Amino acid sequence: MKLTVPTMLTLLRIVLIPVLVLVFYLEFRGAHIAAAAIFALASITDWLDGWIARRYNQYSAFGEFLDPVADKLMVATALMLTVQAHPTVWMTLWAAVIIGREIAVSALREWMAELGQRAKVKVASIGKIKTIVQMVALVCLLYQQDFLGLPVFVIGEWLLAAAALLTLWSGFAYLHAAWPSLKEDAKN
Repeated sequence: MKLTVPTMLTLLRIVLIPVLVLVFYLEFRGAHIAAAAIFALASITDWLDGWIARRYNQYSAFGEFLDPVADKLMVATALMLTVQAHPTVWMTLWAAVIIGREIAVSALREWMAELGQRAKVKVASIGKIKTIVQMVALVCLLYQQDFLGLPVFVIGEWLLAAAALLTLWSGFAYLHAAWPSLKEDAKN
């Protein structure tokens, strides 16, 4: 298996997960700023690996498999850190919605692949918007401090709520796209 640049960037995201956790819990001035920077770097590599793959035609089956796995692991880790640091009902609810949807959509994609209909549940534009809002929210929540008088954490909370709602919307969009195939399979 040849490792492409996009796949190496995806692997970097996975390697950054324990680094994110370690930095988040280290007790030094600026630890949360460093954790937010690590997550921001991981988010940028998510965009960059896709851009490079499309621009330079560097696709691989392994990369296509690993990219969403790396994204979900990084997001779930950041959500767990955030909920642990701020265990409120709303924070936990939004995190549960986001993680639950990711599991459900992954299962749906797997099932659709078994039916030979995986293309019906490909990433839609609402999913891309959800990802952007979610990444910005998590950077704000990991940062945890005000910046230039802006309540960054509160902004992150509101963005996370928006991301959870977009998550539900995109999850229903995937289900709606897959429904005819699922209904047909149920008849057989």
